[in-house]
Amino acid sequence: MTFTRITVRADQMGGVPCIRGLRVPVATVVGMIADGMARDEILAAYPDLEAEDVEEALRYAAEAVRERELPLVPAG
Repeated sequence: MTFTRITVRADQMGGVPCIRGLRVPVATVVGMIADGMARDEILAAYPDLEAEDVEEALRYAAEAVRERELPLVPAG
């Protein structure tokens, strides 16, 4: 999978994945969605973002999680 809107630069935000070279980390956008914010609210909070940025941030996060195993607490 290719991500055209996600950038990782060592000289920006410590190499954290960001949206299109902006100082907006993917984790920030995904966290806002997890907190219940609507896409339009995120776009209003970050006017430099585009709807496609939000969608690609979600796809990027999904792919990142798919690549590793996370510790889970047993249900019970």
